[in-house]
Amino acid sequence: MSSTPEAHSTADQPVAKPVLTPGAAKRANASVIGMIMALSVSLLVLVPIMLLSANSQSQVHRPTVDVSAVAANAKDTAGFSPAAPALPDGYSANYARWVAGGSDGVSQWDVGYVTPKQQFVSVVQTATANPTWITQQVKDAPKTGTRSAGGVEWTLYDKPGVEKSYVGTVGGTTVIVSGSADFSEFDVVAAAVAASTATGR
Repeated sequence: MSSTPEAHSTADQPVAKPVLTPGAAKRANASVIGMIMALSVSLLVLVPIMLLSANSQSQVHRPTVDVSAVAANAKDTAGFSPAAPALPDGYSANYARWVAGGSDGVSQWDVGYVTPKQQFVSVVQTATANPTWITQQVKDAPKTGTRSAGGVEWTLYDKPGVEKSYVGTVGGTTVIVSGSADFSEFDVVAAAVAASTATGR
């Protein structure tokens, strides 16, 4: 079967290519340039925001707490000198308060610190401790030994998964140091508490 002349002439014809008019080409280029400019402006706005956000997350703001001043104000109410330990650089107080006795009837001096290793240590001090209150403060952890810090023999309460605690008698008061810090940081806080109570700071 032979091809017809019409079929040959159709196959030999070149395929027509679309041609943009100068105006259409200009509009197309303008759209691409506009998209690039919009993207650049968006990036210029987003980059500083991202940098500020990263910086704010890495530098957590902590309130400045004057433990000595709060302790001085609480002294008359407490009836003893609340501990205001002088701790090395890297330890920061995030609260200090006198807590009037609630249902347990035990009024107490309560201070919290963040350690250089970003752990938490609290110091609770009272002149009216009782066995039930101590058990609550140490979160029912058992006695596991003793630790010596600042010239005080502290009873250690420790249980896996629970904050550990030092319990000691300092200046006629019961002091409990509790938290998630390791023993080296606990010893620093406990020794500073003993020193501050001995000097009446």
